[in-house]
This record gives sequence, C-alpha cells and structure tokens, in this order.
Amino acid sequence: MNISPDLFVKEVVRLNFKTAPLFQANNIDYCCGGDKAISVACEEAGINPEQLIKQLETLIVQNDPDSEYINNLALGELSDYIIKRHHAYVHENIPVLKRNLEKICQVHGGHHPELFEIKELFISSAGELTMHMQKEEIMLFPFIQRLEKAKNDSSPLPDALFGSVSNPIRMMMAEHQTEGNRFNEISRLSNNYQLPKDSCTTYEVTFKQLKDFEDDLHRHIHLENNILFPKAIELESK
Repeated sequence: MNISPDLFVKEVVRLNFKTAPLFQANNIDYCCGGDKAISVACEEAGINPEQLIKQLETLIVQNDPDSEYINNLALGELSDYIIKRHHAYVHENIPVLKRNLEKICQVHGGHHPELFEIKELFISSAGELTMHMQKEEIMLFPFIQRLEKAKNDSSPLPDALFGSVSNPIRMMMAEHQTEGNRFNEISRLSNNYQLPKDSCTTYEVTFKQLKDFEDDLHRHIHLENNILFPKAIELESK
C-alpha cells in the first residue's frame, strides 16, 4: 500500500495498529493528536516524512488481525470491548501502581525527588480517569448503543439532555488530551522511564507498570477518538 503524506496519522493507525509504535518512537501522537496529515506531523516532529512513510509502508502490509477485528465491530460491541479491555485494565492497575509508587517514594525519594511529583500526577490521573470512565459507561456509551439500535430498527433518534452526541464527545476528547498531557509529563520526569543506577526491583517494576499503563491509555484513547466517536457522529447525522 502506498501511503500519501496527506493521509492522517489516525487513519494509518486505524488500518494497522502495528504502525503505532513507529509513530511513538518518532514523537508523533497518534491518539489525541492523530487528526493531522503525516507531512504536518513530521514537520512538527522534525523528521523526514519520506523516510517515515517508507517505514510505515513496510509495516502496514503486515497482517494485523486485531485491527481488522476492531474495525468490523458494531458500535455497541466496540463500546463493550473498550469497557472490558481498557476500563477494566485501568481499574485493576490503579491500586497496584499507587502502592508501588508510595514504596519507591519512601525508599528512593530522598535521592530522586521527582518520584513524588510522578506519584501526585498519577494519583490525579487515576481520579480523573475513574470519573471519566463512569461518564462514558453511564451516559455516552449507552446513548451510542441506543443510536445504533434506532438505526437498525428504523426508529426515531433517542432523546438526550446533552443534545447532539458530539457535545459529550467533545468533552471526552478534551479530557483525553488532559490525561495524555499528564502522562507526557510523567514520561519527561522519569526520563522516558529510564532507571537510575540505584534503582531496586520495585523501582524497575513500577516504571514498567507506568509505561504499560501509558501505552494502554494511548490505545484506549485511539479506539475512542479515532474509531468509536467519529462513527457515532456519522451515525447520528444519518
């Protein structure tokens, strides 16, 4: 497949998620900032677009069953997938990370004061993400499912206090950006999760958990911002 420089970053990742790590390695945001042409994203990141496109074309021809599966899900099914896969991951890992961050702050905080700021940033993110996911599960996702049912049944659109589905979607996307920015700061403070020479096993495990949490968050946001939300807006307009 030939990739045009005018193709949006999010479209490349939607077609094949194997391209996501390459964008990340080149400091190109594919989830919150995926609504940019490759040429524009490369210019902002200070990299050669032709070189990146060649690498992307090598990756995108590889089979990616996961992307095919995601792209073929109905909106209700995709909403359920996000809840079961990504919301559950966040809920399960927040208490573990809080405990481990507290431990390494106690042991290593004297020599690495940045750990206290990382801990506070994560605690803030954990609280905001928990409320964010509740809003999606209680309000937005059920409405999207009702939209889909109305289309399938050829029935009237469901009523909503928030008006168009694009209104809560804008709110969710703004919150996604906030959490993306917060984890950018965690990554910066941790020197992209690089371990200091005096780190212990818990230090290593915690930084690995933080990196995994950030990677999962990026994919989580990508599925919503670049697949679920645009399809929901398009469905409502029809």
